Amino acid sequence: MNASISRVGRTPLTPLAFLERSANVYPDKTAIVYGDRTWTYAEFAAEATRVAHGLRGFGVERGDRVAYLLPNLPEMLVAHFAVPLAGAILVAINTRLSTEEIRYILDHSGATVLVVDAALYPQVEPVARELQTVEEIITVIDPANPGDGTGSGVRYDDLLARGSDDPLPWEVADEDSTISINYTSGTTGRPKGVQYSHRGAYLNSFGEIVHSAHTPDSVYLWTLPMFHCNGWCTPWALTGIGGTHICLREVRGDRIWQLITEHRVTHLNGAPTVVTTIMRAEQAAKLDYQLVVTTAGAPPSPTTILQMAEMGFRIVHVYGLTETYGPYSVNQHQRAWDELGPGERARLQARQGVGMLQTDRLRVVDKDMRDVPRDGRTMGEIVMRGNNVMTGYYKDPAGTEKAFEGGWFHSGDLGVMHPDGYVELRDRAKDIVISGGENISTVEVEQAVVSHPAVLEVAVVGVPDEKWGERPKAFVVLAPGGEATPEELIEHVKSKIARYKAPRDVEIIEELPKTSTGKIQKFELRGRS
Repeated sequence: MNASISRVGRTPLTPLAFLERSANVYPDKTAIVYGDRTWTYAEFAAEATRVAHGLRGFGVERGDRVAYLLPNLPEMLVAHFAVPLAGAILVAINTRLSTEEIRYILDHSGATVLVVDAALYPQVEPVARELQTVEEIITVIDPANPGDGTGSGVRYDDLLARGSDDPLPWEVADEDSTISINYTSGTTGRPKGVQYSHRGAYLNSFGEIVHSAHTPDSVYLWTLPMFHCNGWCTPWALTGIGGTHICLREVRGDRIWQLITEHRVTHLNGAPTVVTTIMRAEQAAKLDYQLVVTTAGAPPSPTTILQMAEMGFRIVHVYGLTETYGPYSVNQHQRAWDELGPGERARLQARQGVGMLQTDRLRVVDKDMRDVPRDGRTMGEIVMRGNNVMTGYYKDPAGTEKAFEGGWFHSGDLGVMHPDGYVELRDRAKDIVISGGENISTVEVEQAVVSHPAVLEVAVVGVPDEKWGERPKAFVVLAPGGEATPEELIEHVKSKIARYKAPRDVEIIEELPKTSTGKIQKFELRGRS
């Protein structure tokens, strides 16, 4: 009897099985497209197998960590299968981190091999000989951006050459074992290594398929970084359903529209800032078909949702964290909303919603872990649990214990529960503005500001105030051709929400500071105030 199959005939769950199935069911179907290069599903599985053998040839053993520092190239997609197929754990590193941040993650994870894009190798080179555990650095040379062409000296072709086509089992002995470690952004301290299990990744993949409405006809554009929560598990999910991956090195509006037109893209994911990039591109045009945009990272404003719908996009609004494999809840559309006016419908669609199909329910609790009233007003902390919550922080038992205090994962996000059971995010606990004893949601203020037609983007932070303790301040990026004075914007906000919540100061700037995943870095804005 195969050791991976239990006595009751059950096979441990792993997303590795998805590529095995698609290679058998759709061997000649196009799986990956990048520039003028394509891979069929049979070729995809064959390369994953060869890379897995190659990693073993470089000394990778079961349970070892293998790090990848790559943009959304085909090699990054292959890694999501090849690394666990070799029995190892994938550590996908944010491509925009500094040299010291990369060094910390490599040392903390104990990675033995690093695969790096040649154009990104200069971020590693200064510490390449000082890394504690990395024994081999392998360079991927992207013809579209080869860098200086030097890299580490060991090439991805060398990795493939060490591999073989001998079949490997697309299965694991323990579905609760770790498939990947994703490091948090670390804006408030050292980044934490969030551990995902094979079981969690497998189940989360089904949630992505269901809620983003993927089918074998899906053509998915990689606007979301694969290093971010393993691309919300979409490398595994889309492969499982047999869709086509369109790889994209960098998020540029012109390139996105070129690929949408060329491949008739049906799906893409990203933060609201990515959505804004698409909408504001010079090439933007109304579609003659529906393109599904799954968005998270910050609540999309009702204004943005309305604008996207008018262009032919369907917004699927999800919410989650690195610790929840990316999306955990979804704004589940209700048919009754179709009878509402556009503004009211968009307002309902901007909420974070309910637990996804594969998750437990979403709760909003007070400090004693009691559910807050379903009144849409009482704020509490959003907590989660279930198969799609991390198994823990790597080498951080104290941090893990604190995160799961009371048996539920504490998100650090503040929200309200509406009478219909839908959760609405109001703020990060650290971002809430307490002015004169009143809690002011920066999200609510931001949505009021961005409803002005001249505004492209906005971020609101709390700044010190001698009388009230704190008050909100807005940093605004105007839309191309948009004109508005700070005074006009303040009056506009006062017409939308309670006057005391309106910012006293509005600073118009050219660009908001953001992470590589599109999240606005409010700590930088606070430093300017």
